[in-house]
Amino acid sequence: MKLAKRLVLTTAALAAVTAGTLSGASADQAAVSQPVRVGVDVPDALKVPDGNRLTGVFAATGVQTYTCTEGAWKLLEPAATLSVRSDRHHRPVALHSRGPVWVSTVDGSAVNAAAVATSPRTGTIPELLLKSTATRGTGVFADVSYIQRLATDGGVAPTTACAGTDDQVSVPYSATYTFYKPTV
Repeated sequence: MKLAKRLVLTTAALAAVTAGTLSGASADQAAVSQPVRVGVDVPDALKVPDGNRLTGVFAATGVQTYTCTEGAWKLLEPAATLSVRSDRHHRPVALHSRGPVWVSTVDGSAVNAAAVATSPRTGTIPELLLKSTATRGTGVFADVSYIQRLATDGGVAPTTACAGTDDQVSVPYSATYTFYKPTV
């Protein structure tokens, strides 16, 4: 039953992304002109190393899904849509999911990453610095080297104990994701 709910949510998210893409989101909007700053404070622990340049800033909304494992809630997967922060219509230009992976709905490019640093925040999921482990395609996510998850809100696992191994809960969250590529 939990799998069926996830499939319904995923199908709905993909339908929304497709509708947003068809209603006018373009590769130009996904790539954004070279941003000069992130617009949020970045903790020192999450600073991207020199030799990388900011290439994208995206607003994300979605859920952090937790599953019951040995009586405690453990992160199963994120599921979020990303839009260009400056797009007042919030047209989705990418999907974020388990891996973690980000896939452009505009050009099909993708980036996988692994967390290399974390910065806790009270009452919300931590901010992260992630390093790319693989990229594919030639679009907006091609050659991405680092990703930051900043300005997080929500997404915290329940504090109550769980009983069933099939129990799952999805907690809404939002964040700003920034993407960096090596300076050529």
